[in-house]
Amino acid sequence: MIVVGIALVGNAHAQLLDTLALDTAKTYFSLEAALKNPDRVYKLKLNKKKLTEFPQEILQLKNLNYLEVEKNKIKEIPNEIGQLQYLQHVSFSKNKIATFPKGLCELKHLKNLILNQNEIDGLPKEIGQLTALERLDMWSNDLGDFPDELGELKETLKWMDLRVILISFDEQKRIHELLPKSKIYIDPACNCNF
Repeated sequence: MIVVGIALVGNAHAQLLDTLALDTAKTYFSLEAALKNPDRVYKLKLNKKKLTEFPQEILQLKNLNYLEVEKNKIKEIPNEIGQLQYLQHVSFSKNKIATFPKGLCELKHLKNLILNQNEIDGLPKEIGQLTALERLDMWSNDLGDFPDELGELKETLKWMDLRVILISFDEQKRIHELLPKSKIYIDPACNCNF
C-alpha cells in the first residue's frame, strides 16, 4: 500500500492524490524551488514569508493538492485560485484577508479550509458548492453573514470553528439547524442587536 502511494507521487500525471499519497508527497517550502518542476508539486507551504500579496506564480502549480500560506500579510486571494482544481487543503491562517474569495468555492475536491485569524466579514452563498468540505475553520474573523447555502454542506461538513466571533443566540441556533450533523465550535451567544 505504501509503495502505491509513493509511486503515485512520482507520476507527474497523477493529479488528485489520495490521503496516503498526499501525506508522503514532497513538501516545497520555496516558490522558486517549486517552479523548477511545477507539474510535480503537490504540497506547498509558504508560511512566514512576509508576503503582502498572493504570489500569482502559485497558479502555475496545476497539480497542487495542499496549499498553506500562513502568518503573512496577504489582504486578498484572487478568484483564479479556483483554477487549482486538485486542491484538497487550503490554509491562509493569520493573514489580513477581508473578503471570502469566491474562487475557493470552485474547488470541488476541497476538504479542509482554514481561514482563521483574518478579517473576513461574511461567507458567500457559493460556499454551498463545496460539497467535499469536511473542515471549515473561520475562528477569529469578523463574520456577520451566514448564508442558508451553508446548509448544503450538512452531509459532508464534520467540523467548523466559529469561536471568537460575536454571533447572536438566534443566529447560532440557525447555524446549528443548517448543519445538524456538524461539530460546531462556537462561543456563548452575545446579546448583540444585529
